[in-house]
Amino acid sequence: MEGPAAASSSSIFGAVVLGFLCLFVGPSLAAEDPPANDGLCALILQPLGYPCVEYTVETKDGYLLTLQRVLHGKVASREYHGLPVFLQHGLFQGGDTWFLNSVEESLGFVLADLGFDVWVGNVRGTRWSHGHITLSEHDHAFWDWSWQDLAMYDLSAMLKYVYNETNSKVLYIGHSQGTIMALAAFTMKDTVEMVEAAALLCPISYLAHISSKFVLRAVSMHLDQMLLSLGIHQLNFRSNIGVEILDSLCDGFVDCGNLLRSITGDNCCFNASRVDYYLQYEPHPSSTKNLHHLFQMIRKGTFAKYDYGWWGNLKHYHRLSPPAFDLADIPESLPLWMGYGGNDALADVTDINRTINELRSKPQLLFINSYGHIDFILSPNAKDDVYGDLMRFLGSAKGFSSY
Repeated sequence: MEGPAAASSSSIFGAVVLGFLCLFVGPSLAAEDPPANDGLCALILQPLGYPCVEYTVETKDGYLLTLQRVLHGKVASREYHGLPVFLQHGLFQGGDTWFLNSVEESLGFVLADLGFDVWVGNVRGTRWSHGHITLSEHDHAFWDWSWQDLAMYDLSAMLKYVYNETNSKVLYIGHSQGTIMALAAFTMKDTVEMVEAAALLCPISYLAHISSKFVLRAVSMHLDQMLLSLGIHQLNFRSNIGVEILDSLCDGFVDCGNLLRSITGDNCCFNASRVDYYLQYEPHPSSTKNLHHLFQMIRKGTFAKYDYGWWGNLKHYHRLSPPAFDLADIPESLPLWMGYGGNDALADVTDINRTINELRSKPQLLFINSYGHIDFILSPNAKDDVYGDLMRFLGSAKGFSSY
């Protein structure tokens, strides 16, 4: 997505959203919110002929999450015999991200057409999961969470629901933040026992070698801490504050005429012609605390729980520093697959190698040197470059090999 330095605000906005819908931030005034009353099934899947049902799942801390289930494609297939597969989106995304390209190119549609029983997760705060049993989204307490809570509560609750409904272990696929959640959750015995195998796209547990100019600028400005000190607990970049943040971060430091590259690194195969359609659904809200937790990881080079400071850590963890998630706690028996790219400025190869080395098992790996962070979910070429290898892994994990 090349552009002149004086690019229009709408083209800049499109680049921002598509970069930060993968991991970090993206302001938004250029696109209207999608209709408020319809769910993901009614808006995207059912109009294209895909059978889709929505369920509500309550977490232990009271959040109400929506799951979508696509039992099969437009024509029922027995190829994979209805094996349950669970899709978990990244930060500032929702479950729609798996269906934003054509039916031939989107992973969610590809899985359904092959006969998988597709379940789509949506974490708290996103448009599809915007509820709580007692709190309103206008309450600061509603936004008092980070990806640690998404792993411990949201993912645990959603996987348990799928496991109970299907009476089967689940095949897991996550992208970006969906991999942070998974790697943390899989260290917990009660959660990992429900998972048959896991595929991680742009896997993240460590962020010490992130090279994104835009993100590093935000970290150096202490954007996360400034927002918290101003009492901004919800990050909703369909608001005026999003444009103000963009202006402050770009101001003479980042090339906003090519902001997508500044955020995610080079994406070899991103289809810029679909930006207007993507913006009908992305970005979704998240919490400032979540951003702060991610920035803590960048500053400290750790894969650990949220750092509340000495006194806060004593209160929450009974120790001065937050405990780390130990990747060696993930069972060696869990089959893992990882897909990652050489041009990813967010999921850096050095950090991924550290993750691999700390695991007890050796994951199956797919490395594509030309791919960036967005390519793995939005590239029109990903079906050939990525999804074939991914599907063979999923099939082999359950004794099938037909792809």
